[in-house]
Amino acid sequence: MDAERQNELIVEQFSAQAEPFAKFKAHSQADAMRLVREAVGLGPDDEALDVACGPGLVACDFAEHAARVAGIDLTPAMIEQARRLQAEKGLTNLEWRVGDVSNLPFADSAFSIVFTRFSFHHLLDPARALGEMARVCRPGGRVAVVDVYSRNPEQGAAYDHVEKLRDPSHVRALGLDEFAGLFDRAGLKDVATYFHGLDVKLDELLATSFPNEGAGDEVRRIFREDIGVDRLGVNARLVDGAIHFTFPIALVVGQKSS
Repeated sequence: MDAERQNELIVEQFSAQAEPFAKFKAHSQADAMRLVREAVGLGPDDEALDVACGPGLVACDFAEHAARVAGIDLTPAMIEQARRLQAEKGLTNLEWRVGDVSNLPFADSAFSIVFTRFSFHHLLDPARALGEMARVCRPGGRVAVVDVYSRNPEQGAAYDHVEKLRDPSHVRALGLDEFAGLFDRAGLKDVATYFHGLDVKLDELLATSFPNEGAGDEVRRIFREDIGVDRLGVNARLVDGAIHFTFPIALVVGQKSS
């Protein structure tokens, strides 16, 4: 698949997902937001960029603790949701752009913190995106990626298969060694990795997704068969008769060399 078609898939999916994605409670967990702020060392003097910001959930949270925050996303419908959330919160230190993460429309060293969440598994070329994030980060600043990760090739392949059924814009979950390599090649040092789980109910997640016709039932079948097996690596389980599972999330943060 080429980059143009992948971008089309992302815009198609997330134009449809924009409103339900913004309202999905799992994406706004207070503990997860606090972990991110602490990991990147967000402070009142920071100027932060949220790359692939979606409906602005993290950007708006950051704006309550930082001097200035910018958010950029490929999907105009997501930026509309972000502007709405900004207005609801009465925040004035935010700006929004529609643009591609592989070619960020910002000057070198423009931000002290550059961050992205839940985007890298949609990218054909995550190395280029991380390189751009490092470019617009100031020397001594922090670059952070939060995303699902795979623990080995077999588990990753099984997970990627079911995720592509749920969301055709999914490319693949990177392994922890791949994240380490990307940060090293981007010239980022003092890299630290933090972990947490994102607990979701499968049917609630599918309600925010727009899989191809019939794919939703196939996703449910795969998850049901994975209960007690865990080939997917997400601890699929039954809770009161409903399928729940946990996305394994890594938060990788590094510092740009001075």
